[in-house]
Amino acid sequence: MTQELNQRLQQLEPLAKRGLFDQLRRGLEKESLRTTPEGWISQKSHPQALGSTLTHPHITTDYSEALLEFITPVSCSREQTLDFLLDLHRFSLARLEDHELLWPASMPCRLDGNASVRIAEYGHSNVGKMKTVYRHGLDWRYGRIMQSIAGLHYNVSFPDELWPRLAEIEGLPAEVANDAWRSRKYFALIRNFRRYSWLLMYLFGASPAVDESFLAEHPEHPLKPLAKATWGSPLATSLRMSDLGYQNKVQSSLKICFNSLDNYIQTLNEAIHTSHPGYEDIGVKVAGEYRQLNTNILQIENEYYSDIRPKRVTRSGQKPSEALQEKGVEYIEVRCLDLNPFLPGGIDIAQMRFLDTFLLYCLLETSPELSDQACKQVDDNLARAVNAGRDPHTQIWWFEQEASTERPLLEAASELLERLHPVALLLDKSHQEDAPFSSALAQQQARVDDPSLTPSARLLELIQESGSYLEAILQLARAQREQLMTCPLDKSREKLFAELAATSLQQQKDLEANEALSFDDYLAEYFAAEKAT
Repeated sequence: MTQELNQRLQQLEPLAKRGLFDQLRRGLEKESLRTTPEGWISQKSHPQALGSTLTHPHITTDYSEALLEFITPVSCSREQTLDFLLDLHRFSLARLEDHELLWPASMPCRLDGNASVRIAEYGHSNVGKMKTVYRHGLDWRYGRIMQSIAGLHYNVSFPDELWPRLAEIEGLPAEVANDAWRSRKYFALIRNFRRYSWLLMYLFGASPAVDESFLAEHPEHPLKPLAKATWGSPLATSLRMSDLGYQNKVQSSLKICFNSLDNYIQTLNEAIHTSHPGYEDIGVKVAGEYRQLNTNILQIENEYYSDIRPKRVTRSGQKPSEALQEKGVEYIEVRCLDLNPFLPGGIDIAQMRFLDTFLLYCLLETSPELSDQACKQVDDNLARAVNAGRDPHTQIWWFEQEASTERPLLEAASELLERLHPVALLLDKSHQEDAPFSSALAQQQARVDDPSLTPSARLLELIQESGSYLEAILQLARAQREQLMTCPLDKSREKLFAELAATSLQQQKDLEANEALSFDDYLAEYFAAEKAT
């Protein structure tokens, strides 16, 4: 722990005792595939009883028609957030047809080639068509199978009262804590997150194996046979975050800079406005059908895959970078988390407490800018952790200010958890009778001391017991469905969800009835406005 961090923790202690850090705001976005009872990806349309995927605030789809996405409201209560997420599961499970299941793992169920992953549909409005065309572009660029992977996004913003206090701790007037200053602090957090996110891969990675059907588009994969129709890596933690997951060669050449908000927006915009020869070969509108939105490296900003993003809530029609440019960073989105297949929500309260501790450490610890060499080492760390994180011989780059040296991952993990301990103690200050954050930290130290306790190791053990990846996850999916359905949904919440579903369907109809532009003109105006900014 640096001297600067120690001083910040000491001076924040009075605020912690008053419950400042109980005001952290968070939300969850969790994806889950709909599958048949036998574990095949669903070919059915999104159930109308769940509402419109275009306009529903809490139940939508991600890439495919079968990939449900559950979105919680923002809340200061971890318990309320998780309860809401589980209620979304209960509501949805009760309305799935033909005994469909929710797949609880990040790597997909049984697939039948690229075409078995149905592209999500959002109706006939221009905004709905644009969402579908964007997904067709992803298909042409990367294939659909990669888009069948599920994950969990953890969104966090820090209390408004924290920022002026941090400024004062740094010897600055409280008034300096404006939008630009908060953005600089959030980017400092992001840089430290990238330095240390390998730890999250080790602790929470839960995708060391895949069903063989996932590999149809990867004939030269590096995986080994582990069980019937099951391939994987015995010491891997998260194939989802490996080269088999959300990675691609074109984006790997991007130099997205996290040293400042202006540089981040500039480098992202360059990718959005730079045409790529390979995508030019695909074409945009061919034989009257759109294949993609454009031929640029990124069709839109959301196409950029990153383990963490700076975010701000956007107005209707506003692009993410415009919102950031206008008012700065409002919250951060952690995107590298696998679903924990042993938990019906994919996450539990202890993990949420640990993530809050980790993120606060990243915010408060000194965070030098990342050089090009450091960025390469950060990426190297992530690759080593996801591919062989439980190998005791795996080394990672350990950062001390602007220098870095290689050291064993497990040794570095123990030291980093030790550095997190004072932050956990600070967060415990508002909990007089127990120490929930220190307890959450101790749970993770146990996983470092004994790698067999990690979700990735536990899943491999279950695969061996069950006979295959498919049977292991099906076993979990069936048990979780029974667990959730035996605890009835509160009547008032069920009524709320039903009303939201009906309202969202009407909102989609209204959008479709009031279109004034052709889709060609709508796209032309959309990208003309983007170039103007």
